[in-house]
Amino acid sequence: MRIQGICVCLYFYLMFPANIIGLWWAVGSPLVMDPNRICRKSRRLAGKQREICRTEKEIVEEVANGVKLSLAECQYQFRQRRWNCTTVRKSFARILRKDTRETAFVFAITSAGVVYAVTKSCSAGKLLQCSCESSQRDMATDGEWEWGGCGDNVHYGYIKSKEFMDARRKKKRGDMTTLIQIHNNEAGRTAVKNYMRIECKCHGLSGSCTLKTCWKMMPYFRDVGNRLKEKFDGAAKVILSNDGKKLLPDGVTIKPPDKEDLLYSEKSPNFCKSSRKHGSLGTSGRECDPKSPGVEGCELLCCGRGYDSKQVTFKENCKCEFHWCCKVICQTCIVEKTLHYCL
Repeated sequence: MRIQGICVCLYFYLMFPANIIGLWWAVGSPLVMDPNRICRKSRRLAGKQREICRTEKEIVEEVANGVKLSLAECQYQFRQRRWNCTTVRKSFARILRKDTRETAFVFAITSAGVVYAVTKSCSAGKLLQCSCESSQRDMATDGEWEWGGCGDNVHYGYIKSKEFMDARRKKKRGDMTTLIQIHNNEAGRTAVKNYMRIECKCHGLSGSCTLKTCWKMMPYFRDVGNRLKEKFDGAAKVILSNDGKKLLPDGVTIKPPDKEDLLYSEKSPNFCKSSRKHGSLGTSGRECDPKSPGVEGCELLCCGRGYDSKQVTFKENCKCEFHWCCKVICQTCIVEKTLHYCL
């Protein structure tokens, strides 16, 4: 699902009866990603969120940027599934009232997006309170290279994401939803922090690379999304321990989940039909592929209801030639294509 031209607004609302601050995205004009609007009703925010709103408005702006990045990635990862990370306001709010796999992914990818946005802004010099990562420069590299450059200060982004995303009012005993959300938030941050990549630059005459300096960069956000999508597919169902303090696997044969696993406690609806109660819009009218046996195939995506086919005609560039120097000249071709839509 493309989101070009769509304005995204970050809201926080109080989810009753658990008194937990939940995160949701709402889409539509004239809502704008404005830190002032996010913080305007700061009395409804948890303590650390309120403090950041008062003293670090620039961090709130990066939180909003992180949510926008996460939304795009969520819609990419689920573009061919029955639930496609739709941002219809009431639908999305109802999705996040349940502790399902989908909710687990949303919290994880959002926390990851906030880490990413804050860290990138830090590396770009937009945040005066942080600088490049330099702690790696004291580590030995056996002469293969020297640490240098401006590495991504992911630790700072991690801390700010944790402060803002994990802020909670006093947790009641047996509050399983809060435990699950905080775990999934951490899984998202870990998907960034634990998978840093090394980037290097050669120095020397004619690119001889007599000296090579390297620094650590965050993974590409698409890789973060792919990793969390794999965790979504293998998410672990959990129950609350008798003392109300821990999450346990729902089954004696299931291994205890680790920090990188996504957790849920409620079964997801099948999202085949429209359901106001579950926030499902159904799959009627969705484009599908009749030749695919996968989740994007008409059999699975249309839930056995069948599909309709429609012939469409459109224009596209073709027979393009490069002319020296320096332009590409293309012809316009009329293309016919058959599209298939779920009934």
